[in-house]
Amino acid sequence: QVQLVESGGGAVQAGGSLRLSCADSGRTTRTYAMAWFRQAPGKEREFVAAISWRGSNTVYADSVKGRFTTSRENTKNTVYLQMNSLNPEDTAVYYCAAGTSMEVSRNGYRYWGQGTQVTVSS
Repeated sequence: QVQLVESGGGAVQAGGSLRLSCADSGRTTRTYAMAWFRQAPGKEREFVAAISWRGSNTVYADSVKGRFTTSRENTKNTVYLQMNSLNPEDTAVYYCAAGTSMEVSRNGYRYWGQGTQVTVSS
């Protein structure tokens, strides 16, 4: 049973950094592709980043490329999203997701965490 739990969200000023974690307490996602999505108030949930199950391949949305980095530690069943140079447009609830392949569409992911709030003030 896949159980994803995000942590690490919070409030930060523009230019600051946060690192989100996504742990699978069910310890079954080590062979899954993992992704991060975010949803701002009144907006659709959008793709942020994805990583292959080995961690050898990553893909990023243009809006975060060069600022965000995703990584994983399969021995800890945990995926990370390091977010640097944050700006107010990054304010959203961030979700991690697990699926059988790297996709940029939310429809490609079967399992989702409950989300963690990130708020960036100017």
